Amino acid sequence: MLERFLPRIEFDSYEDFKKNYTVNVPENFNFGFDIVDAWAKEDKNKRALVWCNDFNEEHIFTFDDISRLSNKVANYFKSLGLKKGSVVMLILRRRWEYWICAVALIKMGIIVIPGTDQLTKKDIAYRAEAANIEAFVCRDDDYVVSQVELAKAETPCIKHLILANGKREGWVNLHEEIDKFSDELTRPTGEEATKNTDIMQIYFTSGTTGMPKMVCHNYMHPLGHIVTAKYWQRVQENKLHMSVSESGWAKFGWGKIYGQWICGATIFAYDMEKLVAHNFLETIQKYKLTTFCAPPTIYRMLLQEKVEDYDLSSIEQFCTAGEALDFASCTRWEEITGHRIASGFGQTEGTVLLADFQWFEPKPGALGKPSPIYNLQLRNAEGKECENGEEGEICIADVDTNPPVGLFVGYYKNPEQTKEALGSGVYNLKDVAWRDNYGYYWFVGRHDDVIKCSGYRIGPFEVESALKLHPAVVESAITAAPDPIRGQVVKATIVLAKGYEPSPELIKELQNHVKRTTAPYKYPRIVEFVNELPKTIGGKIKRAEIRSEDAKKHTEN
Repeated sequence: MLERFLPRIEFDSYEDFKKNYTVNVPENFNFGFDIVDAWAKEDKNKRALVWCNDFNEEHIFTFDDISRLSNKVANYFKSLGLKKGSVVMLILRRRWEYWICAVALIKMGIIVIPGTDQLTKKDIAYRAEAANIEAFVCRDDDYVVSQVELAKAETPCIKHLILANGKREGWVNLHEEIDKFSDELTRPTGEEATKNTDIMQIYFTSGTTGMPKMVCHNYMHPLGHIVTAKYWQRVQENKLHMSVSESGWAKFGWGKIYGQWICGATIFAYDMEKLVAHNFLETIQKYKLTTFCAPPTIYRMLLQEKVEDYDLSSIEQFCTAGEALDFASCTRWEEITGHRIASGFGQTEGTVLLADFQWFEPKPGALGKPSPIYNLQLRNAEGKECENGEEGEICIADVDTNPPVGLFVGYYKNPEQTKEALGSGVYNLKDVAWRDNYGYYWFVGRHDDVIKCSGYRIGPFEVESALKLHPAVVESAITAAPDPIRGQVVKATIVLAKGYEPSPELIKELQNHVKRTTAPYKYPRIVEFVNELPKTIGGKIKRAEIRSEDAKKHTEN
């Protein structure tokens, strides 16, 4: 399959990969027809998805199964009057119906919007109105159903409520409906056929600093994830790959559908009610995965369990993304498993931008090196490219003259935001990093999160990583707090581990620990203990909220 899209698959070195990797994009590429259906025709018995949950349910789907079931769903959606350009939201967490519904929508040119099951009525109504969502397909969950129903009552554009499982008044059951339709589907032609430049999927951003933006990806986007899957996660054909993510987030697209199926890997999905380390480790041990990817939070949670008591020897590649993983967790995981964790970095707006690729060793705490898809640069405040060791904002150049396969194409129905982000030809991620002499990139923080204290620039990640090395700290947020003399000082907001209590002595101990672990000037002059940190529904720390509260207190005083 890869030969259809890559002139070269194997490379001699990272330099060779970076210079010579290219993607051949077919005319009117459609992931549903050209990947799912193509695999089904090539091998009727080829496994696509292995799914299980906490209730001992298991379903195994071949590509032929996904092809036929998605055709039935597509025919059902057509009967509802949905067509190319219509918009549907899927709130399905990790239920297997997500894969057949997403493939069906892609085949028909209906725009897919994934949604997390943590959305409130306000979130759902905002999204429905902003994107003109006509139908919701949801899992049978009291909270999800109630919030969608409340939103529908005041959002006229919502016409269809569909349950993937279960029955409720006012909702139709997906399985009962699709059983009425044929599993054969003719690929649309003419105006109903999808084009590479059509919008395939919209992600709503987490909204850490304002209302969520609608990030648009076109039909070429899945091809950008070949690098994500093959060269970073290193998935293998017919072998099980697991990425830990629910379907409401871009990480699902990174790790649980596009690049993996293009490479012919089998996706493993564990639809857990909540992550219990023992159950989770037993499950991945039982199924003998080959490749595995999870955010840093998951690795830290698993390390609270005795990971060495579980047989993870089948796993050949461990990956992480979402944020940089702290040094302590990296080294502990390598001690237990014998494998270094390969980091990846990116945004909802793209595919993997920086990663640890197979030609060089991962450095714990680093983000890796640039993907060959993007002309990645670090730029300083004057817009000039940074030298090694100099902090700058991560930018993607030439997005106007040579649009990268996989990068977003704009913000839905918002030409002003699109022009601001892409109009100059340089897309600025607003993430600050620096590059060492070996070409590795190191994360400093979001542009707004970098602290300027007494002439120093201090990135939150390094201080948070230093604190994480102390056994008293479960997690922390480093922010700038107002100071009448220095302008800003470093503040640590900390969640303590069990067995530790806040005290002046502990504050002093943690401050001295940071001084010993990193540059002394970076130590937190203010330490506050909390039960939990403010986070978005996507799990990102709301540092802006902490800063805002501190600014308010400073003004009042």
